[in-house]
Amino acid sequence: MRTADKQIADILVRYGEPFGGNVWRVQGTAVIYHKTLERIAAQAGIVFEPPTIIRCERDEAVILVTGRLPGAKPGTERVEWSLGEALVNVNYRVSGKQAAYVYAMAEKRGKDRVILKLIELHGLVYSEEEADEFRAHQPAVRAVDEDFEEPPAFDQITEAEGDLKRRIDEAETINAVTDLMLDGATQAVLATMPSGTRDEVRDYAKARLVALGWPKRSGRKSAA
Repeated sequence: MRTADKQIADILVRYGEPFGGNVWRVQGTAVIYHKTLERIAAQAGIVFEPPTIIRCERDEAVILVTGRLPGAKPGTERVEWSLGEALVNVNYRVSGKQAAYVYAMAEKRGKDRVILKLIELHGLVYSEEEADEFRAHQPAVRAVDEDFEEPPAFDQITEAEGDLKRRIDEAETINAVTDLMLDGATQAVLATMPSGTRDEVRDYAKARLVALGWPKRSGRKSAA
């Protein structure tokens, strides 16, 4: 394992996360899943302050994110801040009928940068949401586990994720959301996604179910 990868692996293991399956390289740059960083933040006990909106436009959002990492002793708490930004068709690509979630993307990027700073991975690895350029290239180098299958190209993942979220938004009943998530074609698309993206789509579907009044007796079992 290259020295940088070993540094990354040593830090990840502190939080119960393996290198293989969580980290890969794009054009020589180490990239980590957003969902992995969320799990690490929860494990480390990182607390985020309410975000500060720097810019809010229809196609652009800039958010200031501040996070706190508790210390082992009083007075040893660490605080880091960073900006998250998303501008459609500049550093945030939207294709076809995919909806643009600029605020969600800006929040992800800001939080991911803060987490990486607090766990001392900043500069060693980047979040999958860190720069849209990562989505233009398929990972070229496998992680530590040689049996780990490389993820599909990020542009394909993004388009599929956006399409599913759009269809979830269009579902007007609990049963409609459930039918969509149980559909064989939907399951096939989810199976091609990295675990982090797949979990995010399922969480999105659950949020839609809640917005429609779930849980309640709908005669169907939720598959979200």
